[in-house]
Amino acid sequence: MAYDQLVTSEKGDKLFLLGNEAAVRGAIEAGVSVAATYPGTPSSEIGNILSVVAKSADMYFEFSANEKVAMEVAATAAASGLRSFTFMKHVGLNVAADSFMTTAYSGVKGGMIILVADDPSLFSSQNEQDTRNYSRLSSIPILEPSNPQEIKDMMVYGFDLSEQFGIPVILRTSTRVSHMRGIVEMGEINSPKSTTKEVKSDKHWLKGYFVKNPREFVPVPANALAMHERLVEKIGKIEDEANESPVNEVVSFESGVLQGKYGVISSGGAFNYAYDIVAGENLGMDILKIALSYPTPKDLIYDFCKNLEGVFIVEEVDPILEKDVLAVLGEKNLDCPVYGKIDGTFPMVHEFNPDIVKESFNKVISDLADDEELKAEYKDEFGKDLTGDLIETVEKMEFSQSLNDLVDNIPTRAPTLCAGCSHRSAYFASVKAYEELGYDKEDMIFASDIGCYTLGISPPYETADYLLAMGSSVGDGCGFSIATNQHVMSFIGDSTFFHSGLSPLVNAVHNKNKFVLTILDNRITAMTGGQPNPGIPIDGMGDEAPAISIEDIVEAIGVKFLKIVNPHNIKKTVDIYKEALEYDGVAVVIARYPCTLIKGQKRKPVMEIKDSCVKCLHCVEKLACPAISYLDDKVTVDEALCKGCTVCIQICPNKAIGVKKGD
Repeated sequence: MAYDQLVTSEKGDKLFLLGNEAAVRGAIEAGVSVAATYPGTPSSEIGNILSVVAKSADMYFEFSANEKVAMEVAATAAASGLRSFTFMKHVGLNVAADSFMTTAYSGVKGGMIILVADDPSLFSSQNEQDTRNYSRLSSIPILEPSNPQEIKDMMVYGFDLSEQFGIPVILRTSTRVSHMRGIVEMGEINSPKSTTKEVKSDKHWLKGYFVKNPREFVPVPANALAMHERLVEKIGKIEDEANESPVNEVVSFESGVLQGKYGVISSGGAFNYAYDIVAGENLGMDILKIALSYPTPKDLIYDFCKNLEGVFIVEEVDPILEKDVLAVLGEKNLDCPVYGKIDGTFPMVHEFNPDIVKESFNKVISDLADDEELKAEYKDEFGKDLTGDLIETVEKMEFSQSLNDLVDNIPTRAPTLCAGCSHRSAYFASVKAYEELGYDKEDMIFASDIGCYTLGISPPYETADYLLAMGSSVGDGCGFSIATNQHVMSFIGDSTFFHSGLSPLVNAVHNKNKFVLTILDNRITAMTGGQPNPGIPIDGMGDEAPAISIEDIVEAIGVKFLKIVNPHNIKKTVDIYKEALEYDGVAVVIARYPCTLIKGQKRKPVMEIKDSCVKCLHCVEKLACPAISYLDDKVTVDEALCKGCTVCIQICPNKAIGVKKGD
């Protein structure tokens, strides 16, 4: 089959497709604008095909430096209102997990599908981990198609679901489902769109627009608390959807030896084996096929099991669905034996096949003459009162309010950068630079990272618009550069750059992205207590060690615009930022000055406010240094806090701040 048929085929046409080919068609039908991956079997064909058809499908596609970067590129595109698609093999999700987990909190504006291809029996992998565990861990919904037609259809359904609830959706395939072939009927192709604002572009793909909302997109603790609450609400609503969803269905048989007495619950590729045996052996058991398997469709499971004498759970690899069913039956106090992996009916590991499923069914079916005895045995193990005592105990617990009363009486102190912190100077200069260039604040996107500098989220700088995880500021810069025409500035610390900033910077250079990356090099891992990092000549035991040069790494990666500046020199830093913002490519600025908390630094003269101060409050409101305050109708400098950085002298429009005489 010529790959262009995936783009040109019309609604009603039928193609004989691999599961991975069907995923591509699903992305095209859904109107995806941005797709990114790191190749890994059994998902590799998806990327190979997209590299051929992306341009004709009006889609941007890249092979990212790794799965984490691909996740960040897709997440930022979805945050900008575009539909995005990232895909990887199961172990690739481990690499992406740090950013993946936070996408559940921050959510999306355009639909986002994360296709993860599991590998039961380890045909080309180092383990057979089950991606469904990640859906529960992250509280991200998961779809489990069982054939190519369902892959294509659930791609479209998943994007609609994602947009409806503002959350990414996982689509879990497996080696068999990815590589099986089947006749797939084409649906209608939807043109790419943006849920925020569509922007004219000279590229072949649609551009979106990122609307600032730090409370939604920057998970500092105060914001993340509310984000988690919203996530729990979303999952509750999606559970209602799962109970009614057309992708969750009962496959019924009119007759059979166990018809009406026993049933089967299955999902994904395992459903195919269950169906073959139930139909082929005339067992007649109805099969509840759960494709939207998380959030758990509890009502659907209960309604299916309530009149059965027993239910088989057929799934690969972990007993996740089985545990869900047991929880529902226990919660509903329903006496229905469950035959799955936990009790040994089915193998706990590896891929299934029809013979394995048939043999597992026979373990129970051959004993049906002793059915009452069997039920009694299972009742002992999975009794209906298994959790009753625990629930009753929890309901009766009374918690002391004394601690809460104490906390309520403590005055609050907003977190802020230290007096003399070089990060404050870098932020002040970046804001002044874009203002002098005449850029609209709403057209600026500030991608932040994990460290002290995340505090740039607060006024007056407001230089943190989006954050996922360690190192994500660089990957997010890649994504925003692709998905929008806005001006992007990313900020990362020196230690965080070594932690996980190198790969996305490689990605940015290779894919010709355009944004400004500031590496805030304060010569220490400050946020966690002043630990060393590879950029300083001391190791973890206090011995001398080779210091790794950040600028050498940046140059070796291929960055052509590289400037190093002391951010306390405001004019020079502003000029560099103005040049960087107008550079057509990745511009790196290393803002280098030691953290004020590093011991052994010589104390510098403190500042004082002169009598010529006109109380314009520029220093208080625009610099926001905690050493400067306005009290009793007077601007003052707290000498105990002042670090002598001189930034306030440089930015005072009236030259009313100077070095204290005698210091």
